[in-house]
Amino acid sequence: MKRTLIVVCLLACSLPLFASSLSKSHSEGKFSDAEIEATIKAKLAKSKIGREGFQIHVKDRVATWTGTTSVMQHKGAATRMAKSAGAIQVTNNIKVSSDAAAKAKGNLSGQPRHVQVKAAAPASE
Repeated sequence: MKRTLIVVCLLACSLPLFASSLSKSHSEGKFSDAEIEATIKAKLAKSKIGREGFQIHVKDRVATWTGTTSVMQHKGAATRMAKSAGAIQVTNNIKVSSDAAAKAKGNLSGQPRHVQVKAAAPASE
C-alpha cells in the first residue's frame, strides 16, 4: 500500500512539471522537425499551392522547398507557410518558370498602368 501511494504521489507530482516543460518548449517555438514538416504538409494540402507538387523537407528546424511553379507568388507563399509552421529558416529552391518570371518582370517595368474608371450610378432617392 505504501509503495503504491509513493508511486502515485511521484507520478502526480511530476506530471505538472512534465506538462509545463512541454508547453514551454512549444510556446518558445521549439517544435521537432517532424512536427514542423507535418504542419507544413497539412497547410500545403489545404492551400492553392498544394497542387503545384512541391516537396518539403525539414532538418534542424530549417525547411527546404523544392519543385517548380508557373506562378511567381507561390514561391513566396511557400516560404511564409514554412515560417508560420515553426521553421526558423527557409531554403526555397522552388524554380519559377520563364513565362512567370517574364510576366512578373513586365509588371515591374515602371510603365504606368491604364485604369478605366466608370462613373457610379446616381443614387436613387
